[in-house]
Amino acid sequence: MGGKLSSLDPMEVEVPEINVLLERDPYLKPYEREFRRRYAVMSDSLEKIENDLGGYEKFLGAYKYYGIHVENDNSINCLEWAPGACQLYLTGEFNHWDRMSHPFTKCEFGFWKLHIPPNEDGSCRISHLTEIKIVVRTQNDELHDRLSPWATYVIQPPITEGRTYKHLLWNPPSSQKYKLSAKRPVKPESLRIYECHVGIATSEYKVGSYLEFAQNIIPRIVKLGYNAIQLMAVMEHAYYGSFGYQVTSFFAASSRYGTPEELKQLIDECHKAGLYVLLDIVHSHASKNVLDGLNLFDGTDACFFHSGPRGTHPLWDSRLFDYSQPEVLRFLLSNLFWYYEEYGFDGFRFDGVTSMLYHSHGMQGFSGDYNEYFGLGVDSDALVYLMLANHLLHKFYPNVTTIAEDVSGMPALCRPISEAGVGFDYRLGMAIPDKWIELLKTKSDEEWNIGNIVHTLTNRRWMEKTVAYAESHDQALVGDKTIAFWLMDKEMYTGMSLIYGSNDIIERGIALHKMIRLITHTLGGEGYLNFMGNEFGHPEWLDFPREGNNESYHYARRQWNLVDDSLLRYKHLNEFDISMNHLDKKYKWLQAPPGYVSWKHEADKVIVFERADLLFAFNFHPTKSFPDYRVGVNNAGSYKIVLSTDDKEFGGHDRLDKDTIFKTEDMPFAERQYSFQIYIPTRVGLIFARI
Repeated sequence: MGGKLSSLDPMEVEVPEINVLLERDPYLKPYEREFRRRYAVMSDSLEKIENDLGGYEKFLGAYKYYGIHVENDNSINCLEWAPGACQLYLTGEFNHWDRMSHPFTKCEFGFWKLHIPPNEDGSCRISHLTEIKIVVRTQNDELHDRLSPWATYVIQPPITEGRTYKHLLWNPPSSQKYKLSAKRPVKPESLRIYECHVGIATSEYKVGSYLEFAQNIIPRIVKLGYNAIQLMAVMEHAYYGSFGYQVTSFFAASSRYGTPEELKQLIDECHKAGLYVLLDIVHSHASKNVLDGLNLFDGTDACFFHSGPRGTHPLWDSRLFDYSQPEVLRFLLSNLFWYYEEYGFDGFRFDGVTSMLYHSHGMQGFSGDYNEYFGLGVDSDALVYLMLANHLLHKFYPNVTTIAEDVSGMPALCRPISEAGVGFDYRLGMAIPDKWIELLKTKSDEEWNIGNIVHTLTNRRWMEKTVAYAESHDQALVGDKTIAFWLMDKEMYTGMSLIYGSNDIIERGIALHKMIRLITHTLGGEGYLNFMGNEFGHPEWLDFPREGNNESYHYARRQWNLVDDSLLRYKHLNEFDISMNHLDKKYKWLQAPPGYVSWKHEADKVIVFERADLLFAFNFHPTKSFPDYRVGVNNAGSYKIVLSTDDKEFGGHDRLDKDTIFKTEDMPFAERQYSFQIYIPTRVGLIFARI
């Protein structure tokens, strides 16, 4: 961080521009006092960090001092926070597992320190990849083994030795350390995210590696036209099937995919390819694991977490952080800076934000009443933590992007801290995939409510950016179905071959798969996300190895062979995804103001809207095609089709001549100044551009 952390003035935005926020949404005026209170608490926290907690450089760079570190002279310094412990010891292979030969010294405020000088020959007493543990003497005078919360490399031993992860000191010689060399890409203005899981990104029956991902998957992502990836399950988690959401070691990149240096190499390769890299960060909760997690670290149920019932998530069965504790803030904030600085991540998708924001963890549902966002039900400590995280990240790294996984719709969540907002750049449009699944699961095509579809796609707060998606990893998990599987189910096993012809189910599935993605991409937000493999209609679900499936990897992989087979229809969906993304790269609708919907006709099942000087038309009617269908536009001129879901290369029927020129008439229509007539076949989406 080069010392620049000390340059931030915590009171730089002492007077928030709350009037800007209130003028945009006058309904927030009754809550002005609460906005000012939130901002004041955050400002007080910043001042405390600078004046009482050692300053920004030490606070945010705590990973340099906390945990176990080998110094330049090969001595070792250890620093831990364990306020409930009676004594700490360091043990491991280096002292033949003597649990009390290396005691820590107790300091003020629950801190413990240990210094181990080098050997007489100047070498380090603990060598690279040596196993070590913290021994905690509890208030009951019991000795318990723990892993350092700041461990940077932990591994799962062979099953014969048990499943508890081990902490190995990561201190490779300089010659083995990977040096990040590629320049970070500029923050994308049109954010197109490819959501990835390194472990399942292989067709083989195994856990994929960082380097395999770099070699095999990055070229696919670039070809598809995505400009960002979101890496899931990087923070170490003992249970593979948790998808990375039950974190046990927050500073350790998962060793099941490779070494820390190999993750750095992967991110460097992404940057060389122009890909912006987001980390799926889990600061909303932690695994309940004790032997290889944070739980009961100092022998009490508190330390990093709330004590008692408040410290356990009732549905996730995991521990909940106490964000009021300065040392918890230090741990989590420095965790963000660790991944940005050490590994080169460019931004963060914060998991479980709704759970953090409310004492109910969002389980009560939300009606849209503003009182739900500003009453006693809001967890003020968690909200202030998120404000601090966004404020500090954006101050030190203007190129950073933060995304909130929030379903509640809290106002100002995605407005700058300078307006007393929470400071996220985007929120996930979580209602959109829910709507598509609801329609596919419970409604016939004739029952689709066009007005309701449009409302779901456009129902977002003005000037608060949304990442839209038709489906993410959530919809791919076992117990649910992907959109392709909802559409085609078992027919995918026999109907996707180009050799034997098609059937009505496959025809409908391929048509709607493209239309759902296109209208979500173009109308649903200011960013777009897709889970890897779903762009080509990846069949079946995702299920990790577990006892219930005999530890099988059959469903814990991506079947790239399907899209690479020229005789299968998956290639058509893949080609459509490429064209859709590259067209956004050209016309930039994601960074344009939201689309203006001029036409939503229930009987015809037709939606027409304008965005980024383009005209979009969708016919969701299951049987009717419409010749000479009039559409309104506000810009006169000549138009032509630049994308049709009906193109043969996308598995369509080629019913449209894309060389046709459409000239506007001076005939107002649908409250637009001009109009022209088009042919729009059943189950087809079209994009028109002025020429």
